[in-house]
Amino acid sequence: MSTHAPSNCNTTGTIHFFVPPKDGEPAYQSINAQTETGVRDRNFTLEAHDVKIENLRGNEIPTFPMPSRETYFATTEEVEREYYPESIELLKKLTGASRVVLFDHTIRRRRPGEIDSSVEKRQPVSQAHIDQTPNSAVSRVHRHLPASDVPALLKHRFQLINLWRPISHPASDWPLTLCDFRTVDKAQDVLPVALVYPDRQGETYGVKFNEKQRWTYFSDVEPGECILIKCYDSVQDGSVALFTPHTAFSDPLTPKDAPLRESIEIRALVFYDE
Repeated sequence: MSTHAPSNCNTTGTIHFFVPPKDGEPAYQSINAQTETGVRDRNFTLEAHDVKIENLRGNEIPTFPMPSRETYFATTEEVEREYYPESIELLKKLTGASRVVLFDHTIRRRRPGEIDSSVEKRQPVSQAHIDQTPNSAVSRVHRHLPASDVPALLKHRFQLINLWRPISHPASDWPLTLCDFRTVDKAQDVLPVALVYPDRQGETYGVKFNEKQRWTYFSDVEPGECILIKCYDSVQDGSVALFTPHTAFSDPLTPKDAPLRESIEIRALVFYDE
């Protein structure tokens, strides 16, 4: 028997949206959190909005029944050895890409009361965001590919895609919500945020609230399913979606006895021959 909630079970969730610095300065956030509090230094604020979130369960086009041979993801070494190779092949199969380079992953295990102060203690967060900007996407190609390969790769289409799946049990608790790109005002709703590392600087997009945005989710996503989140596309002619705002949220429809959310998100550079 399926454990999925009916597709008509839409819900409401609280999402925290980006508010730019009042002084007009470029926004920034430190990648490192304070050990005692989990707070990251930043010069912008967030505002909470309750938004309607449409359940797309029953319309499975953006989700894929693709079980993984890896099931626990205990260590970084294990993930890179076992999960990375199969994820590369999966992304090629689903996208038709000729080359896929994985450069990062994040494991989130929700533990109420535990401070999110390091990569080993990452927890779901309810801040709407996009992982990459056009500047950071091109920088990623230079950072993760041999310099001799970069000029040819940048002549063709490439994307940054996150492959997301639950670990161990369905993600009923704190599920993933995604915003339909067609409802985003890309000139007004997103602004770059500098992501400050100890040795370099990256860039993400903060997402501002817009009541016209359409937020969606899939209820009870299982470990044997995965969701692809497009964070960047080099095709900029208006024919395709450029990015997907996303975040986690506390779903009021979650059963009280549901296991706490555990998930893994792989980040990939995806290249095409065309």
